[in-house]
Amino acid sequence: MSHHTDATPPGDARPINIAFGLERLGLWSLRIPLVAALIFAALAIGAGIGVSRISVDDSLSQLFRSDTPEFKQFEQVTKRFPSNEYDVLVVVEGKTLLERDNLDKLRSLVTDLQLVDGTRGIISLFSARAAPENGRIPAPLFPETLPDGGDYQALIDKIRGNDIIRGKLLSDDGTLALIVLSLEPSVTQSTKLNGIVTDIRKMMDEDLAGSGLKGELSGVPVMQLEIRNAVERDRLLYNTIGFVAGCLVAILFFRRVSFMIIAAGPPLIAILFALGALGWLDFRLNMFLNVMTPLIMVISFSDSMQLTFAARDRLIAGENKVQAFRNAIIVVGPACVLTHATAALSFTALMFTESDLIRTFGEAGLISTLIALVTVLTLAPLLGVLLVRGDMTRLKTGKNADTGVQALRRFCAWIAHGMVARPGLYSIIGILVVAGLGVFYAHLEPSYRLADQVPDKEQAVQASGKLDNKLSGANPIDVYVQFPPGADLYSPETLSVIDQVHETVEKQAGVGNVWSLDTLQRWLSQKLGKDDVATLKQYVDLLPAHLTQRFIAPDHGAVLVSGRIPDHDSSRLLPVVNQLDAALAPIRVAHPGYQIAVTGLAVIAARNSSAMIEKLNRGLTLEFLFVAAFIGLAFRSITVMLASILPGIFPVVLSGTVLWWMGEGLQFISVVALTVSFGLGLSATIHFLNRLRHEDDEHYAADPAVAVERATVLMGPALILTSIVLACGLAVTVFSDLPSLRTFGWLSAFAMMAALVADFLILRPTISFLRIHLRGSRRGQPSIHSRAAE
Repeated sequence: MSHHTDATPPGDARPINIAFGLERLGLWSLRIPLVAALIFAALAIGAGIGVSRISVDDSLSQLFRSDTPEFKQFEQVTKRFPSNEYDVLVVVEGKTLLERDNLDKLRSLVTDLQLVDGTRGIISLFSARAAPENGRIPAPLFPETLPDGGDYQALIDKIRGNDIIRGKLLSDDGTLALIVLSLEPSVTQSTKLNGIVTDIRKMMDEDLAGSGLKGELSGVPVMQLEIRNAVERDRLLYNTIGFVAGCLVAILFFRRVSFMIIAAGPPLIAILFALGALGWLDFRLNMFLNVMTPLIMVISFSDSMQLTFAARDRLIAGENKVQAFRNAIIVVGPACVLTHATAALSFTALMFTESDLIRTFGEAGLISTLIALVTVLTLAPLLGVLLVRGDMTRLKTGKNADTGVQALRRFCAWIAHGMVARPGLYSIIGILVVAGLGVFYAHLEPSYRLADQVPDKEQAVQASGKLDNKLSGANPIDVYVQFPPGADLYSPETLSVIDQVHETVEKQAGVGNVWSLDTLQRWLSQKLGKDDVATLKQYVDLLPAHLTQRFIAPDHGAVLVSGRIPDHDSSRLLPVVNQLDAALAPIRVAHPGYQIAVTGLAVIAARNSSAMIEKLNRGLTLEFLFVAAFIGLAFRSITVMLASILPGIFPVVLSGTVLWWMGEGLQFISVVALTVSFGLGLSATIHFLNRLRHEDDEHYAADPAVAVERATVLMGPALILTSIVLACGLAVTVFSDLPSLRTFGWLSAFAMMAALVADFLILRPTISFLRIHLRGSRRGQPSIHSRAAE
């Protein structure tokens, strides 16, 4: 095959520069390679220090952090009643739980847990008290020494019928017990948490040994720890394994380690530089920023591979290495600039959402994209000059022939020839397919579950599932009651409001395990026969501070009525939240001075997740047209603008259709994955259109189809290898403990292959059809199909 090696194609006019000359930034490293290498080495050291500064943000509420009144109220409640944020839930289960020996072992565990460093209180079935007698302080429900025989069975019957324990701390079937261990806030936010959780698990194993009982941990601190560990592990392990596997694929085709390094080195260094910059700028790693590494890889590797292929072709054609990489920058560089620019636009759009987490993700993505662009443009030619050795022209023929790449070229030529032979037919088929897939995509419903953000191969999710099944739920749902100024906690009206709110929450279907000050008041009325304020005050003062602070604000200006709700999808939780909020409306009307609001993380998630996902999805949809217009403006061509729409949309709607077929909803991480696929599809489109620009000179302009075929043959192999490498790099994340990262991995890998299909089967006939009918065609030029292997 003959190769075009001129930086500027022959003809009367130089092609327009779609990057306004910004690609020439990559030429400076060719002028001073040794100095550039020293600069990169120094930057790598600084970036390494920056990476070490990155910490993990394991907050479960960060996704919904915003300036909305609902979230501000949630933060206010969390500050005044912080218990739920610092509770470790110890779940002990077994069919023989209430046997005498096992109950003794369980009590020993509760006693030992109180000695855990950082513990400020504990609630369990052993916290329950018997009915008070003769005005004395109630005795513990469990005697110091458990009775035997019939007396023990009577005790068990009393325990299972106790209103404080039943359905709250002990399941109705008597096979599951809940122990709530409250930790000091300072402990949960430090490195001590890992050691404390390890100590708790060790105590469970030792105290429950030989009992047949199984203990598991859940609660916000445990979930945060598991998220933290999974994020730190996955960030390096899976990306490294996947990228190495992909690089091995590249070596098989390049047949030289040096070219593999030239192609893979810039993306890896771009990841280091970007993460280092984020570390120096105090960004914190979370479930979104955890996918920044593969995002940078996606954005950078495609461009790096195209530059490497272009330079390699020129070396084989006989150019020296400086000329080859200089011409590669001039020809391919503008497309690299434009691909990064479109990615930057996508990230910029995310900076206008309500969620702080998504805005931060947009900012980090914009910074990383700019760093990746500069790194790829400057480092690829530098590595080429430093690493390429020997004469490449021998790969043209003989036993050293470039068989792997030539096979890919022949395949690309065959596909391109078939697509441009009947461009009108295939263009119509492409439109119908995308439209049909779009119908299925439109039926995707927003989906969010807290469990999707937590490693599901660890204990927290499993323990929460057991609480959902046997104790009405693991997630707190709270009703916050703020008193009017001057109102007293023990005034008749205030106690009446608390009683009405408590009763309303108890009656709400889907909510259980309800606790409040009214729980104590009812217990005193039923067991002691007293409902006067003095007795209530007396018993409130007798309770431990860590217990009363769960329901009564320190200044006695507000109370909390707290229940539990299962960790269902937000679409199932939202009706429950709305029904409860509506049921509380009459109380608000009857007592206008009291602020009564349903809140809690589960409530915030149910209310906000669907709206936020829908906004992100609409933003992605609008982005199709906006980015297509941007590409058309850069190329100064309506034809290019129209041709870029379908290939960009196809991988998104196809991936969405697969989600719909699997019965999956559209999650936050799904939208991010679809954004990645959109970006990859655009990258392939831009590189092809840029290559087509250079092939569309006087010799090939007579027949637009010939230029399309030649551009496909020249850049197709790089596109195929890029897709394979990136799919390998991302697909390996399906082994992650984080469900969200697994979803991101398989969906992105699938979308990348879909983008490859769209590039060959939709873009080629579409651009041929539009070029023929919008500018006319002169026939008679020979097809490159017959010359593909020359």
